Amino acid sequence: GPTCQLRPPRRSDVPLWLALLLKKQRRANIVPPPWLHPDSLRDVIRHETKVDTKGWAPPPPPPSRGDSRGNATSFGADDEVPLSAPFLPSCTANSPSGALPYHWYELAEMLLAHAGDDVASAAEVRSLLRDLQEVRAAKMRSSTAQLENGVDGVMSLRGVGAMELAESRGFVTGVVEGVRKIAASGEASRREEEGRMGVEEEQSDDEMGL
Repeated sequence: GPTCQLRPPRRSDVPLWLALLLKKQRRANIVPPPWLHPDSLRDVIRHETKVDTKGWAPPPPPPSRGDSRGNATSFGADDEVPLSAPFLPSCTANSPSGALPYHWYELAEMLLAHAGDDVASAAEVRSLLRDLQEVRAAKMRSSTAQLENGVDGVMSLRGVGAMELAESRGFVTGVVEGVRKIAASGEASRREEEGRMGVEEEQSDDEMGL
């Protein structure tokens, strides 16, 4: 889509590919989103390990904009081309801290790889991202225990990122398939037991002459 006119040193929101291109040409600096700051990542890790040990840190709230009457509408609701939820302003410099967007892992990796000098304490951020990824990966594996109650078990994925879903898709699918097989085997055993009990009752009635 169209981009705004660039007037250095004024800040502008541009697509990520354009920001990385200008950075590569040494014509711009990238302002990282607040959630990529070490303090924000530490808050997310603390939430994941101390506050909510079973769920994930809540995602950023849906962006909205107000009018002169104090009403708020969803960002992009009046546009002819609706914006995709993962690419709303949750990844810009105006995004809230302490909340990871849907593509947090991919965006963090690209910014650290191509604009590491613009990220505050880049080495510490890399270490915190590794810790956060390990914590959330372990939580994703353990969360499948909710499915042990049967096929109707529900596992909340609110706050899980796109890359995390892609990495865990095979594991979660395998667990669900295993639960389905166990449920099917249990149902077959139950029906077989009911059939055997019915036959025994008929034989008992015949012996009693009923």
